[in-house]
Amino acid sequence: MNRWQNRVAVVTGASSGIGAACAKLIVAAGIQVVGLARRTHRMEELKQTLPAEQQTRFHYKQCDVSQECEVSAAFDWIEQTLGGTDILVSNAGILREGNLIDMPLSDIGVVVSTNLMGSIYCLQNALKSMRKRNFPGHLIFINSTAGLPGYNPGPVEPSLNIYTPTKFALNAVNEICRQELITLKTKVKTTNISPGWVSTEIVPDETKAQLGDAILQADDVANAVMYALSTPPHAQVQEITLRAVGEWF
Repeated sequence: MNRWQNRVAVVTGASSGIGAACAKLIVAAGIQVVGLARRTHRMEELKQTLPAEQQTRFHYKQCDVSQECEVSAAFDWIEQTLGGTDILVSNAGILREGNLIDMPLSDIGVVVSTNLMGSIYCLQNALKSMRKRNFPGHLIFINSTAGLPGYNPGPVEPSLNIYTPTKFALNAVNEICRQELITLKTKVKTTNISPGWVSTEIVPDETKAQLGDAILQADDVANAVMYALSTPPHAQVQEITLRAVGEWF
């Protein structure tokens, strides 16, 4: 991890869950972290839980990743204040209840704008910064096993509706990035991390109760992020799939 010392990592959805867990581990590794999320008070609370020495390396900006202008403004601030983006952990994601075949199109649009377009807005801004400085950075996409071919929760489980297609698309985003970065002759890495059920705010309490201990914790995913970052410059962990022991899906 020495090559990342004092570099800048951007973590989206950093106000809770996986994003907050990633921010904690990354900043503890000696890396500057910029958390992006809509709830700044939650990121301030997170900052106050850090040791004093780490608090100086944790920054945050209010940002709704579904809004292109807000994403661009946040990355411009990072460029001007901290010198650029070296690592992106694209984690922000949402889920709405309902069935794809009849749920409100407005809900579908919000999920697509956040889970898919938000990741694309962030990767373009982060990569622009990396290429401008010719820095071999790292793009990490927090995906889901819901985006894997063959995912089938069964007839009695609630539908994940448009969430599943957005995560399926994120697999393609990661692979297209990998291909294009080779064509552009950069040394930027991409990693796609697909966890199963994780005990976060996005998962309903009844689902957590049903899963029992067959569920991941946010730190499990954050540790996978740290593993991908810890690999040497010539080695790329392209895909990581995580499931709790005993998880069926």
